[in-house]
Amino acid sequence: QVQLVESGGDLVQPGGSLRLSCAASGFTFSRYAMSWYRQAPGKERELVAVISSTGGSTNYADSVKGRFTISRDNAQNTVYLQMNSLKPEDTAVYYCNARQGIGSFSTVYWGQGTQVTVSS
Repeated sequence: QVQLVESGGDLVQPGGSLRLSCAASGFTFSRYAMSWYRQAPGKERELVAVISSTGGSTNYADSVKGRFTISRDNAQNTVYLQMNSLKPEDTAVYYCNARQGIGSFSTVYWGQGTQVTVSS
């Protein structure tokens, strides 16, 4: 059974930091690119950060560059999102995503999400 379980979401003040974790099971984690997405109320889900299967390549949304860092531990089947200098506009539900392949030939898994609220 495939599972992606996010944790680490919380209420934090502007300027604060959080680290999200996503624990994977039920598939060969090291063969999948991993991403974090987020969805704020009334908005579409957006890609925040992605990391290649080996961890050798990362990419970020412009809105989080320099503040967020994605990393993975293939031995622990876990992907992380370190979030620094948080802003109120970072408030959203954050989802973990696993993808292998391209387009219609890809296999995709989603987690259930973890709430991040940035407010004073």
